[in-house]
Amino acid sequence: MQIVETSNEGLKRAYTVTIPASVIAAKVESEVVRMAPQVRLPGFRPGKVPANLLKKMHGPSLHQEALQGSIRDAMDKLVADQQLRPATQPDVALGEGYAEGQDVTLTVSLEVLPTIATPDLSGLKLEKLTVPVSDAEVLEAVTRIAGSAKRFVDAPEGKAAETGDQLTIDFLGKLDGVEFDGGKAEDAALEIGAGRFIPGFEEQLTGAVAGEERVITVTFPADYQAAHLAGKDATFDITVKSVKVAGETVIDDEFAKSLGLTDLEQLNGVLRGQLEQETAGQTRTQMKRQLLDILAEGHDFDVPPSMVEAEFNQIWQQLTNEAGNEEDPVAALAEIEAEKEDYRGIAVRRVRLGLLLSEIGQSNGIEVTGQEMQMLVAQAAQQYRQEDRQRFAEYIQSDPLAAAQLRAPLYEEKVVDFLFDKAEVTEREVTKEELTAAIEAEEGDAGHVHGPDCDHGHDAKPAKKKAATKKAASADEEAKPAKKAAPKKKAAAEGEEAAVEAAPKKKAASKKKAADAE
Repeated sequence: MQIVETSNEGLKRAYTVTIPASVIAAKVESEVVRMAPQVRLPGFRPGKVPANLLKKMHGPSLHQEALQGSIRDAMDKLVADQQLRPATQPDVALGEGYAEGQDVTLTVSLEVLPTIATPDLSGLKLEKLTVPVSDAEVLEAVTRIAGSAKRFVDAPEGKAAETGDQLTIDFLGKLDGVEFDGGKAEDAALEIGAGRFIPGFEEQLTGAVAGEERVITVTFPADYQAAHLAGKDATFDITVKSVKVAGETVIDDEFAKSLGLTDLEQLNGVLRGQLEQETAGQTRTQMKRQLLDILAEGHDFDVPPSMVEAEFNQIWQQLTNEAGNEEDPVAALAEIEAEKEDYRGIAVRRVRLGLLLSEIGQSNGIEVTGQEMQMLVAQAAQQYRQEDRQRFAEYIQSDPLAAAQLRAPLYEEKVVDFLFDKAEVTEREVTKEELTAAIEAEEGDAGHVHGPDCDHGHDAKPAKKKAATKKAASADEEAKPAKKAAPKKKAAAEGEEAAVEAAPKKKAASKKKAADAE
């Protein structure tokens, strides 16, 4: 086999690969030898069918299989001999006019991963903003739960129901005087003002007393889930069986026991832990943004255009989907269109950071273990029906790309934790408001300049615009939004895992590209 490099520009490579006809012929002969003992034909003893007859019968399929196998072998050899790290699947084209019995000429073009110097992690410094949870915050949380856990007691006899009261009712719904399916219930609990029944239902029971019977008329919403009722007027025969008022909820051990806990002390401990976990998540977000900013500022290298394009397309698709759901989709689409290059810059940054994080992880032996992968598969499978979960697991096992996408978020977090451990971390105690302000300040910081991957966040913009762009740009880009963004861009590319997954494993990448070349 002959390999000739025809282009070498930046991260782009092109080759001409020639596969001798004898190589393909040898594969055909080998396959004939393998299949001969298994062929049964009338007039021939088992295993004695002539090779030339087998070639005549199965020639086209044998040649096609041998050709595909030869191309796979050629791609493996190309990657190995040239020491390539393909960034994406190579484009492989068979020369025009090829016919069986001729040498095969392939033109191969691909992009390779950049060579990234192992980052120097010495001197990495991060500030960790911590938020202590106060007793007042715990009390507020307990009070909030108590407020939502209403306890109703019987109202004084003859009390007229008002907003906040709970009625026990029987009802029977009718359309044009005829009872309809699903419109009947007994001993139904209804809280006036809670908005749990269709509009107008609860309000018409204001003033009712226990033992009273009423007939009310309501109109089902036009988008009601039951199509035969949507937009229709209906009457309901109501019998009010009792009226109850909200009783005072005492925050004590009995209240905690009603929630399934031992006592009030345990309830306070559980809520304190939840609040601490919430603020710890915010602290991690703020530290991670610092870390990614430092990495982005300290590393500038070319990234494969095809990877950037794939990342940008993912961001852009989600942005346009969100814009299409806005009240004024035309204006929303026009707004993000005006900032298209800013989002392309975000894609460049994400891919660069992904390659960098992948390099750090690989050079330091960071990996997702088999047991961790099994847990990820089991968790992801929960979104499917029980009978489909095994098929999902088999799909992940058989598709390297799907497995890599599932693995990426955890891999990223393990690399980030590794970097946190390497860094010199100083802690500073702040209030929750100060932590939130610090995160928002990073979102709107106009002073960051990161070279060619800068997302152009240099013009101060209204905070609302910044927050929207943050959601659209990914966890990595939350630290520095683009100039503007359409409202409510929720997670156009959430999570740095997309950036990490942009950097395939060296060995797996070359194998996949060679296998797919056919």
